[in-house]
Amino acid sequence: MAVIQATDTDFNEVLNSNQKVVVKYYADWCGSCRLFAPKFKRMSDDDAFTNVAFVDVNAENNPEARKLANVTNLPFFAVFEGGKLLDSVAASKEEAVRNLIHKLDA
Repeated sequence: MAVIQATDTDFNEVLNSNQKVVVKYYADWCGSCRLFAPKFKRMSDDDAFTNVAFVDVNAENNPEARKLANVTNLPFFAVFEGGKLLDSVAASKEEAVRNLIHKLDA
């Protein structure tokens, strides 16, 4: 599945139209964010996560979306279920993000 690019304008719509969502908050200047991008795309194509929407949000340009997850560091990942924040993690390790996504199935 393709990674959805979301902004403050459509962020709530994306959350409400998908039951399970994982969001990657990034910034263009963030080297760790750029390094994680291919991993995030690969996870979005993983058969284990077919029921999860993968979303990218530029944290610098979208303060409202950033506030919803209480972003503290970049890259920052948050999972939402039914439009509500479930959990989040500031990490650049794929395992930490996979563990976060698995909380959607708990």
